[in-house]
Amino acid sequence: MSTGSVARSIRSALRHSTAWSSPIASTSRLTLPSSPAQLSSCTCFQSAPKRYSSHYSAKPAGPSRKKRTILDIQSLKRKKIPITVLTAHDYPSARFIEASSAPSSDPNASHRRGIDIALVGDSLAMVACGYTSTTSLTLDEMLYHCRSVARGCQTSLLLADLPFGTYHSTEDGVKNAVRMIQEGNMDAIKLEGGKELVPLVERLTSRGIPVMSHIGLTPQRQAALSGFRVQGKTVAGALKVWEDAQALQAAGAFALLIEAIPSRLGRWMSERLEIPTIGIGAGAGADGQVLVQLDMLGVNSLERGPKFLKRFEDVERKATGAIEEYIKEVREGSFPHDETHGYPIEDQEWEGFLEAVEQQK
Repeated sequence: MSTGSVARSIRSALRHSTAWSSPIASTSRLTLPSSPAQLSSCTCFQSAPKRYSSHYSAKPAGPSRKKRTILDIQSLKRKKIPITVLTAHDYPSARFIEASSAPSSDPNASHRRGIDIALVGDSLAMVACGYTSTTSLTLDEMLYHCRSVARGCQTSLLLADLPFGTYHSTEDGVKNAVRMIQEGNMDAIKLEGGKELVPLVERLTSRGIPVMSHIGLTPQRQAALSGFRVQGKTVAGALKVWEDAQALQAAGAFALLIEAIPSRLGRWMSERLEIPTIGIGAGAGADGQVLVQLDMLGVNSLERGPKFLKRFEDVERKATGAIEEYIKEVREGSFPHDETHGYPIEDQEWEGFLEAVEQQK
């Protein structure tokens, strides 16, 4: 660091220190502490500066655990430890995931591993953007959300859906997958579809882009499936799901997301596949589970949630109640309170201001 940089840093610290009362005219005339003893005796280094700013500037805490990798995910399957996957769609939802990985005071706490995979799912089209289906989401919109999540979540494996229409050809799929990694800052991508996607999966994985395949109910194709219907309920349907799983595993997918299939089929497949399975409506026998974060928090973006959904909290009710309380307090004048929520000005400065106004008249 240059002398000028050091001077600017110390000058800034001195300006915010409550022990410094005189103005600093220039860093060029600032006498720098020249020894460890002088540095330790300088009050600007001994206490945190008191802030009087309405701008939130706190930085996220550093990573509380090692970054999750594909090898970690595969190891969890071998050890028969359930894999946790949760969606995130913006910076706050990503921070919720990151905060859940903070060390627990209880060494036996089952949640201390945190979320293994943060999925930027195209379900955000409905829960975060208000679209009626995932097919309306564009690649540029998806990239925006991916970047937001990547800024907030540093230790989960970051996975994102390629949106509908961005991988209908192998060339388009490769080009857009590269954008998700480079511009979206993702670690891996997810593709909805079965055996027909084998050439694309092979192409991507051979070039170092990890792929999670998504089979069973594929929401991007819900129109062709005549709605959000459970798959694999017949002999032919179950065979198709199993054949898709085998083909995609052979093509190099590192994991399979299996959605809305009979629980027995989900368990049977998970016991026979080498790669991990992540279930959503596929029963308890899958190697891991995934839910949409806003849905499981009780933000009722859908009129009626799917059967596999469990709401772990009622955030919408709490948020609505808090907003109603805010409206009430503002209108009755109990918020804000000057002493609690306001910023002070010294009496001498205030009197000087009033005198200056009078002089201007």
